Amino acid sequence: MPERLLEHISQALLPAPPDILGVAVSGGGDSVALLSVLRDFCNIHDISLHAVTVDHGLRAASAAEAREVATLCQALNVPHDILVWSEWDGTGNLQNEARKARYRKIADWAGRLGITTICVGHTADDQAETVLMRLARSSGVDGLSAMQTSTLRDGINWVRPLLAVRREKLRNYLRLRDMSWSEDPSNTDEQFARIKARRVLEVLAPLGIDTDILCDVADHMQRSRKALDWQTFLAAKKVITIEAGAVVLDEALFELQPDEIQRRLLVRAINWVSGSSYPPRKAALSNVKQALRNGQASTLEGCHIRRIGGNIWIFREHKAVSFVETEIDMPWDGRWVLKSDLSGKVSHSLRLRALGPSGLEQCPDWRATGRPYVVLQSTPAVWDGQQLVAAPLAGFPQYWRAELNLDEDTFFAALLSH
Repeated sequence: MPERLLEHISQALLPAPPDILGVAVSGGGDSVALLSVLRDFCNIHDISLHAVTVDHGLRAASAAEAREVATLCQALNVPHDILVWSEWDGTGNLQNEARKARYRKIADWAGRLGITTICVGHTADDQAETVLMRLARSSGVDGLSAMQTSTLRDGINWVRPLLAVRREKLRNYLRLRDMSWSEDPSNTDEQFARIKARRVLEVLAPLGIDTDILCDVADHMQRSRKALDWQTFLAAKKVITIEAGAVVLDEALFELQPDEIQRRLLVRAINWVSGSSYPPRKAALSNVKQALRNGQASTLEGCHIRRIGGNIWIFREHKAVSFVETEIDMPWDGRWVLKSDLSGKVSHSLRLRALGPSGLEQCPDWRATGRPYVVLQSTPAVWDGQQLVAAPLAGFPQYWRAELNLDEDTFFAALLSH
């Protein structure tokens, strides 16, 4: 059994393993087994392994469980850190908010240590439960493809090397090694959707709908998703150009695409412009498509979508950035960096803000750029109080340049790696 688990790790991380690797350990059976197998793998391949535990502080026992993980890591000679989440304000879905916070905190921790790959302990049972929950939400190909073996998020490569392994096999491995683990009481609390799905799976098993079958469904959907992603990429290269941070679709070529490719192009464009990691809701996206058919403008996820001169422009909504202000050497709206070609020292009084209508009034040559007025309003500009200093994208550069953090090549590459 240990050898078979090592094979799963090897398939996920070889032939080019990182020099330093992170592992998220909650203290449950899945993550403790992952920690143990990874320790062996890293010893074989001379990889530096670092473990991390997030204490969400939602149960009285959570702090003690985190300390137990620390003790285990010390025994295994694996460096370990505990991160505490105390920011929940009681709003939103608890499990979802805790999950987002966990990823965010671990990504920050990894950044400080120079870690770019982190392993997490999702199993085949988690995969099956995810498929079932997404089926209940009428998910399409992307949703039913569930979890992938590796995912890029927050600049971190999150790897799930045990995604094909059943939960009980990992428990057996721990028993074989005489290792203990903690059981989270929420794993039996049926107020949570995942636990309901776990119970439903037990009922469906006599019909042949079990963990293995649902994992097969996820695998089939992942293959279909990759094919659709490739077709979306090919379509994007014909249909899309990037202009002043906006995604511009040739309307005639866009309309020739199948409905699913149109949907994917819109989703990717909106996500890229807004910086969102999650696709818009199905109903909201349908409203956008209906508005385009009717020749109307619409807004979604902080983006403005409208037909202009035979093209569909997807750009930042001015309202979404009208109050965004940063220092001159900081990224603006998470997307833009402005650089000066002046050799002298830049004044500390300068700030980055949206150009807006008042700024455009101070740009006499904005029409020469060929960029629509409404698009330019939400582009970055250099301000000194209420005085416009520079607007590089609106024909008023004044020795300043505006550059995207994620350029055009990154947009197209993301179509194949989201």
